[in-house]
Order: sequence, then structure tokens, then C-alpha cells
Amino acid sequence: MEFKDIVMQRYATKEFDGRMIEDSELYALLDLIRYAPSAFNLQPWKIKIVSASRIKQNLRPHSNDQPQITSCSHLLVFCANTELEQLVERVSRGLYGSGMPAEAIAQYTEMMKGYIRSMTPSQQLAFAREQVYIALGNAVNGAKALGIDSCPMGGFDPAGYAEVLFLPEEFIPVVLCAVGYAADKPLPKWRLPREEVFF
Repeated sequence: MEFKDIVMQRYATKEFDGRMIEDSELYALLDLIRYAPSAFNLQPWKIKIVSASRIKQNLRPHSNDQPQITSCSHLLVFCANTELEQLVERVSRGLYGSGMPAEAIAQYTEMMKGYIRSMTPSQQLAFAREQVYIALGNAVNGAKALGIDSCPMGGFDPAGYAEVLFLPEEFIPVVLCAVGYAADKPLPKWRLPREEVFF
């Protein structure tokens, strides 16, 4: 499928048919998400994969009772990882296998650390949240490329999710993406006209 067709055919599925995604397809989708770009390649996200019906049932009350939560195959809970300094160290270690000169890696590492340390904790969280949405873009378009339907969702209680899923405090739920196979039909796609978007 051409990328143009993926973008035009993808829509926010409101009701899934309950069929489960095969493991091979799920792993293919997870890799498309995993390769999403991020600032400094920090990848400041953790994504909780929920497939158990009981857990999805427990999450639904924290999701404005939206049916996608329980009818989807898998619910992806995108969390901002606020341990940015640890991520800098991981990126630095990863660069040593890339062929980048050690001196350049050291300079790049100090630059990343300086940038992270220049922010307040709330600014660091905002930074991580922004990066999460890039990964979400890969999720919705990647799903459609694989023949999987999706629904990005922001209407949920992050604290309730953190409690149900026993999330460590450094992982902050930001956005959800329900994936599976649609039981509904898309409405005609509407977007603002070009002249109202670009100037």
C-alpha cells in the first residue's frame, strides 16, 4: 500500500470486532513503532501492551467507558519515560557501535546532558510527552500499512491507568492506541482546507 493510501484510509476505529492480531503481525507493528524518530534519538517512551480481557475491563472505567478499550485486540498505553539522563547514557553506549568517533560521542553526550539539565522536571516531562506523539504517528500509520485498524485515544485518566497497570512512577501515561480489526465503517474524511493550514 502506498503511504498516501495509508494516510487517506486510516481512521479512528470506534468499535473493533474482537479478533486477536497474530503475534507475527503484532511484532511487525511494534518494530514500526520502535523505529519512530525522537529528539537526540532518546526514545523517551515506554509502551505497555494490554491484551488480557480482564485488565481491559478494569481499564474501561478509567477511559470514559469507551468501547474500543474492551473490543480491541491489543491496547497500547504510551507512557513518557521521565528518566531522561539514564536514556542519554543508553544512547551514548549505543553510539559506540555505530562507528562514530569516541571524541564526537563524548561531545554529543555532554550536549545532550546539558540540554536535559537545563530543563525543570515539568519541562522534561513535556519534552518526553512531545516525543511520545511521534511514536503514536508510527503506530496508527504502521498499523494501517499492516492491515490493522487503530484508534488513538486521549480521553482517559492517567492516574487510574497507572494504578491498574502498576506502572512505575517514572512512566507517565500520555496517550492510548487501541489496535485490532474494525467492526465499524469510516465516515468521510474531513480536514481543514490547505489554505487554512499552511501560510
